[in-house]
Parts: sequence; structure tokens; C-alpha cells
Amino acid sequence: MAGLPTPNWLTEIHQDAGSAFSLQTVKLLAEVQSPFQLVQVFETTDWGNFMIIDGCTMVSTRDNFLYHEMMTHPALFGHANPQHVAIIGGGDCGTLREVLRHPDIKSVTQIDIDEQVTIMARQYFPELCESNDDPRATLLFDDGIQWMKDVAPESLDIIIVDSTDPIGPGEGLFNRAFYQSCLAALKPGGVLVQQSESPLLHVDLLCQMRQAMSDAGFGALQTLQFPQPIYPSGWWSCTHAVKGTEFAEPRWQDAQNRPFDSLYYSEQTHQGAMALPPYLLKAFAAE
Repeated sequence: MAGLPTPNWLTEIHQDAGSAFSLQTVKLLAEVQSPFQLVQVFETTDWGNFMIIDGCTMVSTRDNFLYHEMMTHPALFGHANPQHVAIIGGGDCGTLREVLRHPDIKSVTQIDIDEQVTIMARQYFPELCESNDDPRATLLFDDGIQWMKDVAPESLDIIIVDSTDPIGPGEGLFNRAFYQSCLAALKPGGVLVQQSESPLLHVDLLCQMRQAMSDAGFGALQTLQFPQPIYPSGWWSCTHAVKGTEFAEPRWQDAQNRPFDSLYYSEQTHQGAMALPPYLLKAFAAE
């Protein structure tokens, strides 16, 4: 029923899109101002715990599997033999957990600038942090942009940029200079994955990201779409960029026989995510 939310509703207003998203809350569980941002966690009536950073929606218990599975498994099954992975951002550790579900992964380094996000995730989203102590995992709390500049050339198979929006601490993760660092760090055939906002509301930003990736030297791009109810428009995307002239054929048989349970990802949802609507294809053709 239309009307103004009551005081126990938490609302994020998307001013540029003339829309908003609300969840009914029970109580504020935690609030910490870190050196970088304000991190809050609420208990909600139907969506479990809910983290916001600087007033922007980040993660909920109920629907985070959509994002975390689609940020990881399409890229990992799309690479011929992924072994060494870096995650830039990802402080809630859900992406780390999904990467480590793949038994052939040898190392994952996660670099998030704000340790407070992980501290609060451990307490309020413990299921996302269940792989934090995996011996293959290294968690660093540092500047991911500088880390990527300094990492050994051609030492990584997959880079996943699990960042906030391109404002504040996440702003420097959406430009040509950063993508050039990623390109240098990847082995031939390596894949960069970045969350690329709403394919409905943020088409201009999405096209700018893709252009910057191309300008940095990536040879082929692929944007995947998936639902994400708590994010603006409820429709989200990630963009893959390959160090080479074309993507390898995904390992569809391995995806079908994956040795772990998933809630959203399958070889069919992977294939469906790659099918883009005509207006996006037209926008990308103009790049």
C-alpha cells in the first residue's frame, strides 16, 4: 500500500533515479564510524541482518547469495584453470567464501581498506565468514589500488573487484589507471571481474567502465546480469574483461558437476546471465 514509511522503516533514497528502497527494521544492532566510513548493521523483520555503509545498502542475510555467487562462479568456471585469485574490497567476505568453494584454488588474497567491515561481518554475518581461516586465504586491510600496483606481474588468474559504488573509498577502482594495474597483474587469459551497477539505472557508468577497461588493454568484455533486490532497481550486473583477444569457452561440464551446493548459480543461470537485452547491446556497440 502506498504511503510514507513509518519510523521503523529504513529507506535508501536513490535521488538520481527518483526511487527508493525500504526495509522494515527491528533495531539497530551496531554502528561504528571507522577512519573511512560509517558502518551500521540493523536487524530487519524479514531480511535478516542488513549492513549499510555511509547510508548505502551493502548486504542482507536474505539475498546476498545472488551477488556473491554471480560475482565468482561465472568467472571461475569461465577460466581454463583458475588457481590464484585476488579480491579487491569484499570486506563482508561472502565473495571470498564462494571462491574457496572451488577445490583447485590455491590462493586467495582479499584486500579491503576497512577492517571494521570484516569485524562486523564476523559478528553479524558469520555464515559469510566461514572460510576466513581457510589456509588458502589471506586477508589484508590495506589500499587495494596500491596493492594492485605492487603485486608481482602476471601472478594472478582472476581479479574480483567487489567494491562499493564509485564514490568515497571505491572511487579509484573505476578508472583506466586501476585497470592497467589489473592487466599487468593477470596472467595471459586472466579475467578481471567488477561489479558494474544497475543495467537499468547506470547504463552511462557501465559504458564508461567498459570503455576504460578497453582503453587499459583488455581485449574482450562481457557483462552479466542478475537480480539483486536490495540494490537500486533490483537488477545488477558484473563485467568481465579478459587479458587476451577472446574469452575461453566456459567449463560447462565442471559447472554442472560442481562439488558444492549453490542457491542461484548453475550452468543455466550462467548462460542466461550472458544474454543481454537489445538496448544494452546497442549501448555497448557504440563504445
